[in-house]
Amino acid sequence: MAIKRALAPLLLAGTLVCGLPAVASANPQGPDVSSWQHIDGTKIDWFAVRASEHEFAMVKATEGLNYVNPFFVQDCLVMRVAGVARGAYHYADVSLSPEAQAAFYSTVVLGINGAGDMPPVLDLENSRGLAPAQLIDWTHRYLNTVQALTGRQPIIYTYPNFWRTAMADTHEFNNYPLWIADYNGGNAPGPLPGGWSNWMFWQFTDNGRIPGIDAPTDINSYSGSGGDIRQLARW
Repeated sequence: MAIKRALAPLLLAGTLVCGLPAVASANPQGPDVSSWQHIDGTKIDWFAVRASEHEFAMVKATEGLNYVNPFFVQDCLVMRVAGVARGAYHYADVSLSPEAQAAFYSTVVLGINGAGDMPPVLDLENSRGLAPAQLIDWTHRYLNTVQALTGRQPIIYTYPNFWRTAMADTHEFNNYPLWIADYNGGNAPGPLPGGWSNWMFWQFTDNGRIPGIDAPTDINSYSGSGGDIRQLARW
């Protein structure tokens, strides 16, 4: 997963409640970002992102048990004011406790239950040598813990080849919403792994350019399977 422009001075707390989402389009698109998009510490201009008709964004929140994206808080605050729906993802380190990582993530994202928040996301793309059965067990435990802590069903982010190999193409998770990364150059992702019949988000490029973001970034499409993007984000 793809892991800025100067903004106005810090906004007053009261201003934060004034940012209202614009009317959603039929097929919303949005980037996913991490510290890699903050070249030399520059900021993302979320107002420019929204003005370019990108209605949501996924932001890296945490990784493992001790990494918090240093730009996570500032991105989230300005996204809300700009009317950009927020998704927050945890990059899994499957060599460490799934329950502890779920608690760490849920604490950092403050339950991901505020206005403008989309469901929690697990970024699963590195097996760290675990056998499929171990990785499947780890994933169940992480997802169950996050759902218990946040009250929301998580979204799974993965790649087709990773799922078919590292996860032995298990069908045990096809009741979870899928965010699939597939850079096939077509109009839709290719055959889905894991018994999924549809996808919620599709990461169709890892080298897109969006106004307001100085670095290349992933861009994603929303299928609408969770309802209007504003409904998914509880706006």
